[in-house]
Amino acid sequence: MLFVGAFGELRVVCDEPAKETASAMRDDLAALLDLEVLDRDLFRGANERTARARFSLYGGQVAAQALRAAGATVAPERAPHSLHGYFLRPGQTDRDVIYHVDRDRDGGSFSARHVRAVQDGEVIFSMLASFQEPEDAGTLDTVPTRGGTAPDSLPARPSPLLADVREITPTRIADGQLRHSDRLWVRSASRLPDDPLAHACAVAYVSDLGSGFGQVTKPDLPTGGPSIDHSLWFHEPIRADEWMLLELWPMKARNARGVYSGSLRSEDGRLGVVITQEMLLRHRVLQPEMLRRLADYLGVEIEQ
Repeated sequence: MLFVGAFGELRVVCDEPAKETASAMRDDLAALLDLEVLDRDLFRGANERTARARFSLYGGQVAAQALRAAGATVAPERAPHSLHGYFLRPGQTDRDVIYHVDRDRDGGSFSARHVRAVQDGEVIFSMLASFQEPEDAGTLDTVPTRGGTAPDSLPARPSPLLADVREITPTRIADGQLRHSDRLWVRSASRLPDDPLAHACAVAYVSDLGSGFGQVTKPDLPTGGPSIDHSLWFHEPIRADEWMLLELWPMKARNARGVYSGSLRSEDGRLGVVITQEMLLRHRVLQPEMLRRLADYLGVEIEQ
């Protein structure tokens, strides 16, 4: 995935370091989610330190911070139950992100928010989010899962993000294409506070990893591209600083767009989130030097 997809845009390693952002850059996920309050419904988010190595901001960062901004305007007993976001422009790695929150509605059980993420006066990400008070009701889970090897028995792969990663399906570079994992264990690389909203935001952060098309082999179909939009439905609360199984599967590709779905489950199998994402699928030729940079950045080998 790109810009706004796992591990940043394909133009991933800059020849020159980015300028220092206006705020101190963040080294852990809890700090990344600690937004500065500028005014009522107006927040500033700093970037993670590893953003320096990418062409544009990681989309999971922007989505997570947008959800955090929305949650800051909602009664604390109301938890996020869904978000729907559109990635409109690449995020600049040398600029903070300003989050404008519109309070669309506060009803008896639900609260609706619209968040605009802005840099240099332009919207880079637009998100609708909804929050709900806890309510006792019946449960059902028919979302498919393949399970996977226990995370502690899998090798660690260096991650340029603020997350630990153990891949069941390895990310690889083959046939001149980057093939992201479609099944992996993820968690925050640092401990998070005992705050359900912080964990929901961290779940949003890691939900942009991997790709549902990364392992698809079809001659006329690219394996990835920039994210266009991203949707999450939150179910059982799960801790994002403990291992979560991220599973992704392709659904449909047409007109240079591909849609895939997925899920995030706790290590004991509880369904935390259902995911749907659409990405742009356009053929592009990656030169050997770019492939080498990608391999170095992601910590993977180039298959010959």
